[in-house]
Amino acid sequence: MATAAKMNPAEAKAKAVAKAKAIAPDVPAQIGQTPVTDLRGLPDIFGRLVEDHDRHRALLAMLEATGGKGDDAKALFEELVHELKGHAAAEEQALWSTVLRNPETTEFARHAVAEHKDIDKMLDDLAARDMGTPKWLERFAALKHEYLHHIREEEQEQFVESEKILTAADRKHMLAVFERRKEAEKAAAEVKPRLRINDIA
Repeated sequence: MATAAKMNPAEAKAKAVAKAKAIAPDVPAQIGQTPVTDLRGLPDIFGRLVEDHDRHRALLAMLEATGGKGDDAKALFEELVHELKGHAAAEEQALWSTVLRNPETTEFARHAVAEHKDIDKMLDDLAARDMGTPKWLERFAALKHEYLHHIREEEQEQFVESEKILTAADRKHMLAVFERRKEAEKAAAEVKPRLRINDIA
């Protein structure tokens, strides 16, 4: 059976950004430089996760460019919520559920999953606020900072450590699981307005 070849990293990144641009073609998607990783474009679970991360970077940049106002902002925010929630759930099922069971990588997996929960709460908090207001923009900036930090850690630390304990067959199987679960989890994801009461300034 033929093995899929690695996609050129620049092409892989452009493909991911194009998916985000499809939501609001007139909004710029300036994600700038991204953290260095050898995983971009790989035909396995890690390449696929980085592809989603690049798409999310673009969605965040586009939403920031709208200032949280207008129909494009609403469409981008809804897509961001579905993307981040669907991605996190599928990633946990495809990758972290296995990595958690290995003592060498348990802490990396726990850390990643804990951050998923925090990001989920931040999304729900944003959904409960009026878009485009100073408070919403402040909270959105915090979400963007937190999420970019999270995926940089995954790409440069957690995925790298996880890769060491997984075989090529593991990574291909995980890719198939991720693709199946991502579609289902994204479809089931909901925008749930819920203020973080203990965190209201």
